[in-house]
Amino acid sequence: MDAQKSMRAGATVKQVTGYRAFIPAALPPDPPLVLDSEAHVLLSEADQNLGRLDGVTSILPNPDLFVAMYVKQEAVLSSQIEGTQSSLQDVLQFESDGVDGDQLADVEEVVNYVRAMNHGLKRLPDLPLSNRLIREVHAELMQGVRGEHSTPGEFRTSQNWIGALGSDLNNARFVPPPPHEMNQALGSLEKFMHDRESFPVLVHAALVHAQFETIHPFLDGNGRVGRLLITFLLCERGVLSRPLLYISLFLKANRMEYYDRLSAIRTSGDWEGWVRFFLRGVADVSRNATVTAKAILAMRDKHRVLVQDKSSGRNALPFLDMLYETPVLSARKVANRLSCSSPTATALINEFVRLGLLEEITGKQRYRRFRYAPYIDLLESAAPTKANP
Repeated sequence: MDAQKSMRAGATVKQVTGYRAFIPAALPPDPPLVLDSEAHVLLSEADQNLGRLDGVTSILPNPDLFVAMYVKQEAVLSSQIEGTQSSLQDVLQFESDGVDGDQLADVEEVVNYVRAMNHGLKRLPDLPLSNRLIREVHAELMQGVRGEHSTPGEFRTSQNWIGALGSDLNNARFVPPPPHEMNQALGSLEKFMHDRESFPVLVHAALVHAQFETIHPFLDGNGRVGRLLITFLLCERGVLSRPLLYISLFLKANRMEYYDRLSAIRTSGDWEGWVRFFLRGVADVSRNATVTAKAILAMRDKHRVLVQDKSSGRNALPFLDMLYETPVLSARKVANRLSCSSPTATALINEFVRLGLLEEITGKQRYRRFRYAPYIDLLESAAPTKANP
């Protein structure tokens, strides 16, 4: 192995107290990144698919509601990579009427991810992608959940490490830079994030994400913040007008290769392998998301026709529209939202159950909840794709 290339991402350095930590080299990679013919094909495919995905919002009747569901799905998938067990339906149920205690901790982490995403996107017009924004997003992510003791919104001042349960600094799988080196690396990364000339946007996003994960500047939440950075960068650069890309679908399906590709950067300087993997993921999930968006649009038209033909109630179409914003609900929620009586809300729900649009999910006689099954199933059915070697 070429020694210069093996150290192009940085080097493992023995610290004063005896453990060894990885000190990342500043971006861009040196020797320079080389995009071969395969990488150029993947980049072209990813650009085209991402453009189609961004364009599909122009044909949606209410793109903001659609995007809000995509953000929730990305939050679920990104959090599942870190070990949470909550599903999209769990999150929707929590937003509707709360969830049982056993599910609460996982769901709250996902809800925090949604809040962190929205906070970052709201701040971008006034605050460029920066270490300050990263700290703000981390504070939103970690507020009131497991890991909140890990100084939300603050870069770490102690050494962390990645390894199996019970491991320590001496036998950890990976030890990021110590705090004094970490701060220098973060400064260099912030400067690189503002570089709009050196690389295509998607390649730039791949490099930024990997470098952030190597620096690992928080005691907890690094993976989720790093994946949020991808969306923020693409939105800031105008590649996406809305946060429609849930890259975590691909990363979750290829979790071991995801970690292996990041590790290969540090051990052998293989930035190129990581970039190809990342571009393949962007191409894959943007293609699938476009298909899902079109399927949702077709389903909406079909269900509007069904409701118009089979229902005579004046609230039926407004109720159907409500389901795209609140796909898990109770009769009380319907009554409040449509300003109708409880018997009217219950009648509407029962009618939609008969039409096959709603299904009851609690199995109870009281305090029942219902879900708009066709919509939720479409959002959850995007098949995770294994990366090709």
